[in-house]
Amino acid sequence: MNEILSIKEIVNSYDNFIIDQWGVMHNGSIGYKYAIETINLLNEKNKNLFIISNSSKRQSSSYEKLPSYGYRKESFKNILTSGEMIWNYLHNKHLNDINKKKCFHIFDASKEDGLDFRNGLNLDYTDDIENADLILACTPFIEMEPIDYIPMLNIALQKNLIMYCANPDFETVEMGSNNNIFCMGAVAEIYNKMGGRVIIKGKPEKDIYIETTKSFDIDKKRTLAIGDSLFHDIKGANNFSIDSVLVKSGIHKENDIIDKLIKNHQILPTYSINKFKI
Repeated sequence: MNEILSIKEIVNSYDNFIIDQWGVMHNGSIGYKYAIETINLLNEKNKNLFIISNSSKRQSSSYEKLPSYGYRKESFKNILTSGEMIWNYLHNKHLNDINKKKCFHIFDASKEDGLDFRNGLNLDYTDDIENADLILACTPFIEMEPIDYIPMLNIALQKNLIMYCANPDFETVEMGSNNNIFCMGAVAEIYNKMGGRVIIKGKPEKDIYIETTKSFDIDKKRTLAIGDSLFHDIKGANNFSIDSVLVKSGIHKENDIIDKLIKNHQILPTYSINKFKI
């Protein structure tokens, strides 16, 4: 792993940049000034920019929010979210079902990727896990920690329910602060360790990389992924066989922890940088 101080050091080695959002470009509330400057530089150099985000929000929502963070929508060739991938998967899978499947939906009602996520899906919804045919995991229920899900996961396991996880991240940077909060990926991982079946379509699975870039003739040797999650951004880049930059100021804030994680899990970024800056 080569440590760099600026994206300028490697900018001429790549034509295509696949960039994470939370913790790299913004904190869910404001865009980072240095990241905005970096995106502008990459645009000036005619680089192809893509966003791949493990967000349970739909693709259109992520596009529309870019200006509120200080970014121009036209700066990016494509943007894709894990939420969009899961929505499309469920939409296609159950489109022609005459008898609708009953879905136990884990979501935060205060967020747009809550009830709005259901629009267009041919599913019925139940608040009782005992009556469910499947689980859709978008955003954590309010005031629940990962351990609080275990009783319902036990029932799901007994019923052999599939969990469709719209946000595979284990944690993210809390909106408007530097604190980390857990995501549905943490609950999905618990269910997986219990023996439950989990389907994700976001990072680190390579499906989302393939879908994002399929309309573009990219050279993988000239393609770079940039993100702050070792287990999702960097592992995803490894799965897609491209180089990567680990941003150390995101969810892995302490250098000694990053070094231990890299060593223990053998997930190797090509470069590391403190912030996504020029």
